[in-house]
Amino acid sequence: MKKIQISPSILSADFSQLGNEIKRLEEGGADMIHVDVMDGHFVPNLTIGPPVIKSLKKHTKLPFDVHLMIDPVHKYIKDYSDAGADIITFHPEATENISETINLIKSLNKKVGVSLNPDTEIAAAEKYLDKIELILIMSVYPGFGGQKFISDVIQKIKDLDKIRKERKLNFKIEIDGGINFETSKIAINAGVDILVSGTTIFKENNGDLKKNIKTLKQI
Repeated sequence: MKKIQISPSILSADFSQLGNEIKRLEEGGADMIHVDVMDGHFVPNLTIGPPVIKSLKKHTKLPFDVHLMIDPVHKYIKDYSDAGADIITFHPEATENISETINLIKSLNKKVGVSLNPDTEIAAAEKYLDKIELILIMSVYPGFGGQKFISDVIQKIKDLDKIRKERKLNFKIEIDGGINFETSKIAINAGVDILVSGTTIFKENNGDLKKNIKTLKQI
């Protein structure tokens, strides 16, 4: 049985206690920390920048899984790398040259992720799948937490898993948006390796992070 990883989204954490929240996530069994970066332009919301990420790194040994929802993304890659991002994920629509952005992230010794919105086809990333470590499938339209899961993306996950097996590639499939105890099972069965979840991890079972993370990992 493959190991399912959990990348809790701190978008749902208590922002006045972010350092402590990240410590709690590590103690609760999280595999990495998912950081949603929004610019109010590419998506209709504003979140955190490099200085906050840099200050949070000292609170955990877990890798930072940084999802950049900013446009243009290329000129900010180094700032987020320097701040402590371990995985840097970007959207194809947010760069003028996907290959150059991938190469820049790799030159900084970071793992590369490409994110596909619900209406973005696999074709936008398919020829780069042998050059990246992660493909992030958005199962909601990015911008705000707590949205309903878009089930149409399940076929996209199955198609990516098939491509991965046929071409013997090693990229991980991550999913973000509306992930709860039910949708997590659907996603895992379709081929997902990493679950991003915010509301479910922080709110269910009276905020019992350890219990919620463990439950999400179960098929």
